[in-house]
Amino acid sequence: MSAQERVTIKIPKPLYNRISEIIEETGFSSVTDFIVYVLRDVIAMRSEDSSRNLNRSEIESIRQRLKSLGYL
Repeated sequence: MSAQERVTIKIPKPLYNRISEIIEETGFSSVTDFIVYVLRDVIAMRSEDSSRNLNRSEIESIRQRLKSLGYL
């Protein structure tokens, strides 16, 4: 996929604002860069062993991560 092939994903404005605050203290240059990084990380975790189901601990860990990012 080239850099020009993109789609728009809508997120709540408060979540966007919170991410903006978070990335001020990091090396991310934009909210988009941060979200792409997080989504790639989640996909990579799932792709590492897609043949197995997540256990309760892993599911809870993902829930906590998404909650801390404002998704839940």
